[in-house]
Amino acid sequence: MTPDTKQRLFLGIAAAGLTPIALSYGLLPGLTLPWLFGVDAAGINTRHIFRAVMGLYLALAVFWCLGALRPNLRLPALWSLVIFMLGLALGRALSLTVDGMPHPLLTIYMLLEVGFAAIGALLIRQSRSPPGSFRLDH
Repeated sequence: MTPDTKQRLFLGIAAAGLTPIALSYGLLPGLTLPWLFGVDAAGINTRHIFRAVMGLYLALAVFWCLGALRPNLRLPALWSLVIFMLGLALGRALSLTVDGMPHPLLTIYMLLEVGFAAIGALLIRQSRSPPGSFRLDH
């Protein structure tokens, strides 16, 4: 499998995996959040925050799909994926330290985020980008 194919497949898998998580947070938060995590989403502010998170997640998933389809967006999409996943994982690690153990599903999310960040970083490193493309190691 070529590096290009690996990158495209990885971005597609990440987008497909993030989409149901986004929807579980914001589509019907009054139903899904209590059922999944025991979070009371009755308040308008809570629903508002989770719907904003859903919007952020879906926007990134769309960008990753565009990166899978358009070569000029592939490396920026991979970089955004790595930064996003590392940010989530580091925030969850901080919460583990400060707050203790969360719901088991959230721990699984953290492990997946670390794994996706690592794979994304590896794919960036392995890429052979044309001159003038977006890379931070130049």
